Amino acid sequence: MQSDVMVTSRSFDEYAAFFALDPNALPPRIIDVSAGAAGFTAEANRRGSRAVAVDPTYALEAEALTERVRAGITRGQGMIDDNHVRYTYAWYGSAEQRTRLRAAALADFLADRQDHPERYVTGALPRLPFDDDSFDLALCSHLLFTWADVFDEAWHDAALAELLRIAPEVRIFPFALRGAGDAIEFVPRVLDRLRRAGHGVEVRATAYEFQVDVKDVLVLTRGAAQSSKSR
Repeated sequence: MQSDVMVTSRSFDEYAAFFALDPNALPPRIIDVSAGAAGFTAEANRRGSRAVAVDPTYALEAEALTERVRAGITRGQGMIDDNHVRYTYAWYGSAEQRTRLRAAALADFLADRQDHPERYVTGALPRLPFDDDSFDLALCSHLLFTWADVFDEAWHDAALAELLRIAPEVRIFPFALRGAGDAIEFVPRVLDRLRRAGHGVEVRATAYEFQVDVKDVLVLTRGAAQSSKSR
């Protein structure tokens, strides 16, 4: 099913904004899950973190992956055009600046993947090829909740459990449907189950906005009981 998901090339600056990260104080070990062609891993490593990206499309060669990104750009722009009143370019400054950021991120990704292929691991939720506590922070953008019409509630429960297995802190952005940014009816149930399992659940405001009124990042922290079980 993840073949239905668009492959994008978001920039490090976008990640820092919508995940509410301090770009000068990144955790030592970070994983970007469903990373696509983002430039985050390349820049995070330059800043001293051991960052790894995972995505099912890394099974593709560079040329085929680049074509997937270009197709995603066209598909994504069509979605934005169809819902243009639900988007704002205030954070970017202009549509042209967003395009420039994405192009630079793609170039950075392609160069880093060629130079450091070990940083780019083929894999997909809800099962990832990493040991427990392999990372300090797991990031996942524009997959969970964003594609809730493709991935059901049970898949989300399994995916979130997997992210909390490999990292004690997980940040997810956004948790509204793509396009019009509609709310997702099963979000309260999913979050309630996380709380009842002993995990920390925080909805944190960010300075980033592209979909109108979609500004919050979901921050999960693994509960103490689950931490002991994973060791």
